[in-house]
Amino acid sequence: YAGSPAVDDAGLIFSDADQVSDWADAGVRWAVANGILSGKGNGILDPLGNATRAEVAQMLYRFVNL
Repeated sequence: YAGSPAVDDAGLIFSDADQVSDWADAGVRWAVANGILSGKGNGILDPLGNATRAEVAQMLYRFVNL
């Protein structure tokens, strides 16, 4: 999936979007645009936090069902 599909240049709408690492920016924008990532509520993505097993399972479920 590297480089495909292309990601638009729209910014992330999360208050902590500036904490997303440069190397992960395109992937995170793609995952948000495709509903794989939806944040933790209250406009927070928490890119520096840890994902629980349940959160990872939900992300994988959404990815498989694209």
